[in-house]
Amino acid sequence: MMSSRAKYAVRAAAMLARNEATDVWTSASEIAERERIPRKFLEAILVELRDVGLVESRRGPGGGHRLGRPARDISVADILRCIDGPLALTPCASRTRFGPCTDCAEMAFCPLKDLMRQARDAVAEVLENSFLDRLAGSDEHRRASKRLTKR
Repeated sequence: MMSSRAKYAVRAAAMLARNEATDVWTSASEIAERERIPRKFLEAILVELRDVGLVESRRGPGGGHRLGRPARDISVADILRCIDGPLALTPCASRTRFGPCTDCAEMAFCPLKDLMRQARDAVAEVLENSFLDRLAGSDEHRRASKRLTKR
């Protein structure tokens, strides 16, 4: 299951993607307020995203956060792996952190292994091909943002 931290990270990154064309640095306070994310929680998330190069940050007046790469080059899978780890439901289905499950008697004979790999591949296919530029530019999100701004 996707954690709240991962959902917040995707929402924050999508907001930064919407600001990408203006080349403006966005404060954590502004992201937190617009996306309704607890600020302290968001700050920790932004540090994690910064540490892997998905976000850049700058201190001081005019500082804030912006994407570390173009939005068209950052997938939702990149963000989820940073925050939640592998996309696979079980270690034996993971491509990045492969290993036996702790309760597995014999991985070679596990009846779930192939099913879990299929599930991982299906999820990865969607998430690895979902990029921030498209997510940030969705009509649904623009309409919702306009409604929230009018309040």
